[in-house]
Amino acid sequence: MADVLAQPRAGHCRHDLFVVPTIGFDLLYAFVIVRLDRRDLVRINVTANPTAEWVARQITEAFPWDEAPGYMIRDRERIYGSVVTRRLRAMGIRDKPTAPASPWQNGFAERLIGSIRRECVDHVVVLGEAHLRRILRSYARYYNDIRTHRSLDKDAPFARPVQRTGSIKSFPILGGLHHHYARV
Repeated sequence: MADVLAQPRAGHCRHDLFVVPTIGFDLLYAFVIVRLDRRDLVRINVTANPTAEWVARQITEAFPWDEAPGYMIRDRERIYGSVVTRRLRAMGIRDKPTAPASPWQNGFAERLIGSIRRECVDHVVVLGEAHLRRILRSYARYYNDIRTHRSLDKDAPFARPVQRTGSIKSFPILGGLHHHYARV
């Protein structure tokens, strides 16, 4: 579920959780994994009750055992218990926790979460877990395939060809919250 989007390769990844309130004032937790080299969003999923077992399963589902990243950088939250560290070790991933109370050491994940908040969930009333999952999956496709990044010389994480001919057409994304302009 919520298998987004990237074909894993060796390198460094970061993961983190963030909280999203619903219309009924319930709290949902979104889990993200971002690859550092191309800034691609590897995995995003939602749960109402995150556990170490759930986080470990997200990591397993994000990476095939033979194509896991070399390092996984994470916060020192209690949710990442021994179950997660054992899973990382079993997959051949070196666990790199950040220093305590040091959010700047998790800059890529924090920046991604800020982008998700500013560009998506701050503008949407979330009805429930399935609704948030659909929204975040759509945003992840937009983020990886269309959204430009300065650090990638204004390219998207999944490189795309330059379109030189044709008339420009607008395609709405996330109900018109964002648009993709392409030549047709």
